Amino acid sequence: MNILERKENRLFLILGGFFIANALIAEFIGIKIFSLENTLGLDTFYYKIFGEKVSFDLTAGVMLWPIVFVLTDIINEYFGIKGVRFLSFLTVGLISYAFIGVYFAINLSPTKWWIESAISSGIPNFQKAFEKIFGQGLWIIAGSLTAFLIGQIVDVRVFQKLKSITGENKIWLRATGSTLISQLIDSFVVLFIAFKIGADWSWNLFLAVGISNYIFKFVIAVAMTPFIYLSHTIIDNFLGDDLALKMKKEASNMG
Repeated sequence: MNILERKENRLFLILGGFFIANALIAEFIGIKIFSLENTLGLDTFYYKIFGEKVSFDLTAGVMLWPIVFVLTDIINEYFGIKGVRFLSFLTVGLISYAFIGVYFAINLSPTKWWIESAISSGIPNFQKAFEKIFGQGLWIIAGSLTAFLIGQIVDVRVFQKLKSITGENKIWLRATGSTLISQLIDSFVVLFIAFKIGADWSWNLFLAVGISNYIFKFVIAVAMTPFIYLSHTIIDNFLGDDLALKMKKEASNMG
């Protein structure tokens, strides 16, 4: 039997592939901290919160995590909690596997010419740069994966709860609402484990950075609402009205 003959199987593979890819990429690019204001061509905006002077200096991972949570809601809509749960645990396993692979790669003895191969580009030791970029600390990895799993569990439950209230109407409410709640939890859990525990941040700094990150995620989540409706339209057209409705009803009964 060719599993790709069935539209629902193809849809699950496509959505699942983008879900895992975005989560995996977000983990690895998260090591970079960027200035949102400077990226937009603006001067850095500083503000005080909990006595800490902060700006919108964000991890590059925040560019992709909102997409992951939107994909979570789309998958939840058509495949239910079990579909999201399967992909979430698979993603954590694959990310863990990737970090194990990176760990072994870091510890391979580098060739001398490779270490010096980027001197002309301002990198005196390619091995050290490789270690810094890919060798994220265990606290950061643990915090990120834990926050991801907790965020997913909260997201799917809130989504289904809101759907039981709204029915097939108000897609924006259940999708955006569940994302905003799960992103709030995700933002603080990762910082608590990775930096409050792992780096002994003060409570004021922890809360200030957490709120700053969440403000950005909040804006992105709301801004992506039209994308959610566009995605539903494309998927419904791909599946056909009858199959789409059947899958949505079955998804609502999965717990």
